[in-house]
Amino acid sequence: MRRNLLPVLALLSGTLFLFLGNGLQGLLLPLRGSLEGYSNETLGLLGTTWAAGFVIGCFVAPNVVRRIGHVRAFSGFLALICMNVLLTGLFVDQTAWLTLRAITGFCTAGTSMIIESWLNERATPESRGTIFSFYISITLFGVVGGQMLVPFSDVTTTTLFMICGILYSIAALPTTLSKAASPQPLKRAKLDLKGLFRNSPISFVGILLIGIANGAYGTLTAVFANRAGLSQGAVAAMVTITIFAGAIMQFPAGRLSDRMDRRYVLAGLSAAAALAGLVVAMVRPTDAYGIIVLVAIYGAAANALYPIAVAHANDFASPEDFVKVSGGLLLLYGIGTIIGPTLGGPVMTWAGPYALFLVTAIAHILITAYAIIRSRQRAPVPAEHRDAYTVAPAATSPMTTPESLALDPRAAQAEGTTEDRRN
Repeated sequence: MRRNLLPVLALLSGTLFLFLGNGLQGLLLPLRGSLEGYSNETLGLLGTTWAAGFVIGCFVAPNVVRRIGHVRAFSGFLALICMNVLLTGLFVDQTAWLTLRAITGFCTAGTSMIIESWLNERATPESRGTIFSFYISITLFGVVGGQMLVPFSDVTTTTLFMICGILYSIAALPTTLSKAASPQPLKRAKLDLKGLFRNSPISFVGILLIGIANGAYGTLTAVFANRAGLSQGAVAAMVTITIFAGAIMQFPAGRLSDRMDRRYVLAGLSAAAALAGLVVAMVRPTDAYGIIVLVAIYGAAANALYPIAVAHANDFASPEDFVKVSGGLLLLYGIGTIIGPTLGGPVMTWAGPYALFLVTAIAHILITAYAIIRSRQRAPVPAEHRDAYTVAPAATSPMTTPESLALDPRAAQAEGTTEDRRN
């Protein structure tokens, strides 16, 4: 394992600090905005603009890298991210924040794609699985670690904004100081909506709805917690336990989906997430421990849905189409995360902060119903011919790019299958 990880240790350490900054900034802005009296609509748009910038970055950033090179592009993207987070601390203005979040989302896509392509270039067939697993783990722990920094300082000061800028600056060092040769040019992201729907209607509809639910929850959960009277520490704990519960649940849920029709697993988990959300929305608990327990149940069910939906789509796709299908679904998920916060903010204004969970519950109820309907219209793929379930980073952390899929061992197997057919 040491031999596999040493060549990419610098890149992985840079990734850790990048996601530490992402996790801290993602929780800090809605908390500070809520205390500044920003409307729910504006706070929701903080997530919308970031997700929109990220999705656009997946399409445009490869052209930037192709023109100026990996190292210069990476340094430029991170410099903009660092500058943006410092500006959000200096200028507390909602219009400025929305603009800066869009730019940050765009640059985050660029930095992530460069790191992922570099890792893929340095990975060998033997180390690919190990590196992919470590990359997923680092994104998870980075986001959680960044969020857990929030209780250690007052969000009404500029301290956490400066810490966030420092984290981003450190993230730039391993890559910019590396002597490693630049990887191959980034691949352009592609989104074939018609093809994705024809391949698997439930994965198409399900992942769009998962993106809507996760986008609304991920952006507005801190706003909900603040409006419900929770302390900064309780807010950080609530967000963190949601992520960890989802990460833990992916393994048993994945094993179960390998043994039975994945659509039944999707329906069951979606129903559980909907039930937990409805309990929060209807009971309106005010006790921090009660809320944390309920959102832990919610997170365990909701965050296990994405990789199962992706695995179901790949069950019906050709092995050589793995990257195309999985990358398209990841971008579709991104579209959902644009829609979710845009809907969640007005609903919370209209019906109160607890109504956030009505938005997520409706999305999960729709997934449950459609999964059951589709299970009666199309036979499942036999277990021996199904795609192997793999934990997906998009389920529990800010989005990764389609470039990350090249690290997945299944991508190498797909390339091997294509080469065999050509020969």
